[in-house]
Amino acid sequence: MVFSSLLFLFRFLPAVLILYYIAPRKLRNVILLAFSLFFYAWGEPKYVFLMLFTITMDYFVGQGIDKAKKEGNQKKAKRFLMCSILVNLFVLGFFKYADFLIGTVNSLTGASIPLPGIPLPIGISFFTFQTMSYTIDVYRGNTTVQKNWIKYGTYVSMFPQLIAGPIVQYKTIAEQMEHRRENADDFAEGIHRFMIGLGKKVLIANNIGALWDTIAALPVEGLAVGTAWIGALAFTFQIYFDFSGYSDMAIGLGKMFGFHFLENFNYPYISRSITEFWRRWHISLSSWFKEYVYIPLGGNRAGIAKQIRNILIVWMLTGIWHGASWNYVAWGVYYGVLLLFEKLVLGRVLPKLPSLFRRIYTMFFVIIGWVLFKCEDMSYGLSYLKAMFGGFGTGLWNQETIYLLCNYAVLFVIALFGSTMLPKRGAAVVLGNGRKKTWAENAVVLIFYGLIFVLSVAYLVDATYNPFLYFRF
Repeated sequence: MVFSSLLFLFRFLPAVLILYYIAPRKLRNVILLAFSLFFYAWGEPKYVFLMLFTITMDYFVGQGIDKAKKEGNQKKAKRFLMCSILVNLFVLGFFKYADFLIGTVNSLTGASIPLPGIPLPIGISFFTFQTMSYTIDVYRGNTTVQKNWIKYGTYVSMFPQLIAGPIVQYKTIAEQMEHRRENADDFAEGIHRFMIGLGKKVLIANNIGALWDTIAALPVEGLAVGTAWIGALAFTFQIYFDFSGYSDMAIGLGKMFGFHFLENFNYPYISRSITEFWRRWHISLSSWFKEYVYIPLGGNRAGIAKQIRNILIVWMLTGIWHGASWNYVAWGVYYGVLLLFEKLVLGRVLPKLPSLFRRIYTMFFVIIGWVLFKCEDMSYGLSYLKAMFGGFGTGLWNQETIYLLCNYAVLFVIALFGSTMLPKRGAAVVLGNGRKKTWAENAVVLIFYGLIFVLSVAYLVDATYNPFLYFRF
């Protein structure tokens, strides 16, 4: 799916952009909607009808909420809202969690209820959360109702961020749906972001992810401590460059069509606390849970006991959102406990510690968290963590550790460098921050992007390993 989706974009995107820009402005949303549905149907033909159902239901629910509020009938408006929330959660639960829930019941009771085995619609967690945020915001009065089905359908199905985020709240682009103005500067910036994202995903994430797969395939009891940590670091970089790369591509494609999506990553691996990490990682998801779950539960306004409860609920739900497996629940609770520990114990101490120590402390727990996240088999995940801390008595390193370090050292340096702000700052120094570039500088930039594109396409055509980690969420 990922391979075909990227090549699908390379194949059809130029024609769609030309058609989009030569079309009258009033037809541009129609073109975007048609291409977005075609793009989704390319990978999930039957589930495009599920998306159309979701779009149509929440479109009419929004109309119903708006009409009820204008009539002063708050109870009726709330019934419409609850209808939207319950149907969306049912759809999400049925497709994503039915097997997990039935399997859990079977294991607890000894029953043998057959699992439905229903394939997961790609990106269902993303577009379901988007439609729910729309109806909730219409109910709250935080956004105006969209009375045009085409425009609303375009918002939900917009192909740049449809299948792997970021989660775009309607209120952040409501004005752009009606009055966006495309221009050459945004288009050029869009190309820049897309190419950077493509390089991050294809050239870095794929290659370093293959290292994780190699190590994960080895017997865990025989892993040296160093080898186990190399594998954990490999996945740590893979998931960042994979997901942030896709977000960059989505933001870049959005700019080519005149949209300005909010940022989804802000160099999370330079964080100096777990709290800061979650302000920088998957920002759209953290914001969604804060706005639509944490604050409605009472946030931090109802005393420390309820605040602890609210944080644990939010982080358990955050874990479940990522997948139907107990390791995701454990991962969510793990972060909930860490955030509570920082808030209640380390809040005053941590800021006084040296910056380097705080960064090491943060990344240590982030890496541990990614092992929990990646290993859906909890027993394997715990065994892998045991190997990272020498629990199998295999020593700190062996020939395998040295071999992997020698072969992947350059890639690790590139990944480490690329996960900081240094490349951005270096480019600003070399090319000048805000000044007009010379023809030579423009030529260098074009060659750089061209090289990324050619290498990425060559890799996609030749490689068999090309996962998009967040497609399955």
